[in-house]
Amino acid sequence: MSAGNDPRRGRVQEFLRHLDTERRLSPHTVSAYGRDLDVLLTELGDLSFEQMQNLHARRAVARLHARGLSGHSIARTLSAWRTFFQWLTRQHGFGANPVAGVRPPKSPRHLPNALSPDLAAQLLDAPANEPLELRDKAMFELFYSSGLRLAELAGIDVSAARDILADHEIVVTGKGNKTRRIPVGSKAIAALNVWLTVRPQFAKAGEEALFVGVRGARIAPRVVEQRLEFWGKKLGLAVHPHMLRHSFATHVLQSSGDLRAVQEMLGHASISTTQVYTHLDFQHLARVYDAAHPRAKKK
Repeated sequence: MSAGNDPRRGRVQEFLRHLDTERRLSPHTVSAYGRDLDVLLTELGDLSFEQMQNLHARRAVARLHARGLSGHSIARTLSAWRTFFQWLTRQHGFGANPVAGVRPPKSPRHLPNALSPDLAAQLLDAPANEPLELRDKAMFELFYSSGLRLAELAGIDVSAARDILADHEIVVTGKGNKTRRIPVGSKAIAALNVWLTVRPQFAKAGEEALFVGVRGARIAPRVVEQRLEFWGKKLGLAVHPHMLRHSFATHVLQSSGDLRAVQEMLGHASISTTQVYTHLDFQHLARVYDAAHPRAKKK
């Protein structure tokens, strides 16, 4: 079937117009759908959309995986195909969706990066010489002390600081509008006390945010990232906010072994999400074993 008179192309173009004009998706997203549907046309060969069956979709997934596409890329492609056939069913009376139930191959799970306790201490103990550096230290100590998400940290109000100082714990509302209560360590309490003494120099009148930027308004998450990058470079480290959250989880788990407690403090809905840190913990134990066990040492 030549590309010039391929009726399937007309259906694809009609679908892309639907995404653009009716669903009002961004041009970038529409283009991504177009690329994924080009892959579908290639994989179908001479088959029409009406002839496509579940087994054809499964074979296509196998071929894409054999060509080196990751499970994440294939999942995105399958999602586009599934949406396209759902539209064909509604608009053109197609039967069962041939992509329904087809799953991508599993991608290897990447372990999160975490600082060692020594590197975390070097980062957090670096001297602060300016008022805004005192803000940075308070932010980073609170990050590492309580395993907050970036948005949770930026969203803390100054009114919450009084409760943090009084109770040595912080109450945050995270993903899924779920509220959790997390302990706050003494180093973070001390850094927060220091920041509160200089915060009035920067905060605009009536500003509710605990952490503010140079213009006196609530600090933007991107600014937090930039400040952490700045401090990390002083030590030759590539550090991002989530790395402090990972470090918090890893170090608490290594010390306590209490996976459920770490899950609760991180605000994970499923313990399977938290279990990735057990792999990090095992790596730590394996290094200790290799260094200490007489039968593990290489000759």
